Amino acid sequence: MGRDEPGWGRSPPYSLRLANLTESAPKHQGRGLSIVRSGVIVVACLVALVLAQPADAARFADEAGTLRLPSERTESPIQLDGVLDESAWQKATVGRLVQQEPVPGGPTPYETKIRILIDAENIYIGFHCVDPDPSRIAIHTMQRDGHMWGDDTVGVVIGPFGDRRNGYLFRVNAAGARQDGLFSSSGGHGEPLEWDGIWDARAYIDDFGWSVEMVIPTRSIRFDPKLEAWELNAERSVPRDRTMLRWADHSLDARLRDLQRSGRLDGMTGLNQGKGFSFSPYVLGRYEIDHKEDTSSNEIDGGFDVEWSPSPDLTLIGTVNTDFAETEVDERRINLSRFPLFFPEKRAFFLEGSDLFKFGGNLGRDLVAFHSRRVGLYDEEIVPILAGVKVLGRSGRWSYSALDTMMDESVVSEKANLFAGRATYDATSELRLGVIATDGEPEGVRDNTMVGVDAVWRTSKFRGDKNLGASAWAMFSRGDREEDQLEGQANGWGFQFSYPNDLWDASISYKWIGDALDPGLGFLPRSGVQIIRPRLQYRPRPDIDWIRQFRWEFFADYIMDLDGRVESWSAFTAPFYIVSESGDNYEFNWRPTFDRLDEPFEIVDGVDIPVGEYRWDRFRLEVKTSSHRWWRTTASVWFGTFYTGHLTQARVSGSVSSSSGKWRFDVEALNNDGDLPEGDFTQRMYQLKTYLAFSPDLVLSLFGQFDSESENLGFNTRLRWTIKPGNDLFVVWNHDWERSVAEDRHTSFESLSDQLVVKLRITLRR
Repeated sequence: MGRDEPGWGRSPPYSLRLANLTESAPKHQGRGLSIVRSGVIVVACLVALVLAQPADAARFADEAGTLRLPSERTESPIQLDGVLDESAWQKATVGRLVQQEPVPGGPTPYETKIRILIDAENIYIGFHCVDPDPSRIAIHTMQRDGHMWGDDTVGVVIGPFGDRRNGYLFRVNAAGARQDGLFSSSGGHGEPLEWDGIWDARAYIDDFGWSVEMVIPTRSIRFDPKLEAWELNAERSVPRDRTMLRWADHSLDARLRDLQRSGRLDGMTGLNQGKGFSFSPYVLGRYEIDHKEDTSSNEIDGGFDVEWSPSPDLTLIGTVNTDFAETEVDERRINLSRFPLFFPEKRAFFLEGSDLFKFGGNLGRDLVAFHSRRVGLYDEEIVPILAGVKVLGRSGRWSYSALDTMMDESVVSEKANLFAGRATYDATSELRLGVIATDGEPEGVRDNTMVGVDAVWRTSKFRGDKNLGASAWAMFSRGDREEDQLEGQANGWGFQFSYPNDLWDASISYKWIGDALDPGLGFLPRSGVQIIRPRLQYRPRPDIDWIRQFRWEFFADYIMDLDGRVESWSAFTAPFYIVSESGDNYEFNWRPTFDRLDEPFEIVDGVDIPVGEYRWDRFRLEVKTSSHRWWRTTASVWFGTFYTGHLTQARVSGSVSSSSGKWRFDVEALNNDGDLPEGDFTQRMYQLKTYLAFSPDLVLSLFGQFDSESENLGFNTRLRWTIKPGNDLFVVWNHDWERSVAEDRHTSFESLSDQLVVKLRITLRR
């Protein structure tokens, strides 16, 4: 079949076929006979079309109103090229996506179909996306888990556990770039993309739109083999019109990964999980130069990960001599607060099953019970991991996970054994109960144990079809304490209520955190406080041609000590916030703030804010262009008072990319100018990200950063070649310079270090 023709099999559109047949009727016959014969031909064609088309389950729902789509078993091979021209696709049932935004259920020129095939080893997902103007299809990246906010994409979520909570996300853009993640629908906003599974996809653009083929090996995901039906939902994004289409539940209040609102994928039996064994060895060569010490070193190293599933409900993962040389470096940040910043986990071993360790519903960054970055990293130094084992499992309504690692001695820590475990129980389809425990602390010199319990409840049927949620948690710790914690309270508790919907999005939370609470493997920036956090957003959609949505926002933080005395508060407000139909944002903010200092605060080197109570006001203007354009920019400026003086913070970022997504440049500049009686200061930070993609499987990236606090300029260059899913070659070069300023104010950069790493990782599965 030709690839220049529309439809699933690239055959001519049915309307064209019908027109050709009716026009071919003989013109010399009488008018009445002609009409009769034409009518017979039309009816015959319509019957033929109905018989020729596969079953359409676009709106087929069961007695409970749940949308259903049957999978079709195939015995013939599927060539993964993005073109759905195999005969098996023609026989599979069609699911049609319906407009969700801007008008739920409204007419759309972007007809979108999904079909699903299975065999014993794979799940095949096919999308066909009609586009009246394919030249305007937006692509900005080919990078794995790259930013696709402004890209034409299709996405699918599956829930293979039957709990209507946990599942997998797979997303592909029109260039074939992939995103994936493990998620829990009882979690917070956003899409977790930490998990990298072994699967593949291809996309193809033609004169009628674009299409996608995905193949997900059954050995790449965990699932309950006894389930005949899985949760399923799918969506398509058309960013130039800011149009979203959804298969199941197309209300504005629905999120894609809300499995309570999903449909069902039938016929998911007879899938082969294999023997449940995979072996992933790596070999690595590293060469380093220390330019300051004028020394160099080289090494060849190796290690492996092994995964075994003795049953479909249980997975054991082990790692020996773990190395994370290929992991992208953290983004630098400038911190003007009194408390440490949170950095996300990026290391592959810790991301597998990370959704099972999430605790407390939505605690945010105030308290993370278990933060895996505390394992293998301490005081900004890498601590070698000799070995580790992880257990992930589900049994009926129970889910459980555990991680145990043996840490080697380092310049900042002693040998230590670190443990984290979590178990949850689904009391109902809406209520989950859980417990978490950790033992050990990264430095390896103190005893520390933390235990916590939590409950998370959420529904998508409040007042018919609205989202409503509630959560509660409590924890305590014990072990060796610092001297100032000996008489403190080593416990904490809290709760949250949320109403996350399109027009009104509101929540309120309360946290009581004892002054001696110490989750040794968690993240706790501030102890000995009570935190009250109300959140309110009102987002109407006016009947104005160029405006898609207004937003009025109020986010407050009210923090007291354990005796009820106010320590600090702030109120972020957005009295003016417009989202245009084209996707541009215009925003004005006002943020009044109060802070009480019981001891001096060194905001930057040499500038100390004295003890006292401070109240100030800050304002922001921000303009952000739509993400679907080949060029994008954001400009914002905060200005106003700050502690005893004034502070102006300006941030400008921009991005340009090719229409195919093969190259992209992202730049960002931040400038802080402080004018305080205690001293003036200026802080600058610059970032450059460059991506060159030869294909979605071969990407070269460069990440450069400079900040005036460290006076360090660093470049992280990384080539990732996915030889085939599960087999990757990484070439990483890191180079750091230090800026020096001579007496004549001449600025120069001196090389500090070079590091070149070549790493090959393969995966063998049975």
